[in-house]
Amino acid sequence: MIIRTLSDCEHSDRLVKSDTWQSVRMLLANDKMGFSFHITTIFANTETHMHYKHHLESVYCISGKGAIRDLATGEQHPINPGTLYVLNEHDKHVLFANDQDLILACVFNPPVTGKEVHDKDGAYALVFASA
Repeated sequence: MIIRTLSDCEHSDRLVKSDTWQSVRMLLANDKMGFSFHITTIFANTETHMHYKHHLESVYCISGKGAIRDLATGEQHPINPGTLYVLNEHDKHVLFANDQDLILACVFNPPVTGKEVHDKDGAYALVFASA
């Protein structure tokens, strides 16, 4: 059984930050669950370009308001508390946070190792955790 608190993870090396977001990686590849689980904050009044070439992601909005734009179709969808979006086709997208932080619960498959940040394409490298 694995037990962790958000607070404990926020005060450890499981907190990864960039200019537009921070991610608390509560469950990682070395936990051997087959997925990783993160609580991610997209900072207010920002936009983040992403393209997870190697990962599938599902995202549930806990709080805040924003929007996601599918760069292949140009479609834009509102993100509000209770919204789930799933990047099931390695979708290139832009995530916008309105005038308050977006707090999101995220699941990645395959799991991340914990230190990933977006590369120039907005992707995470595919890294396999050691045993």
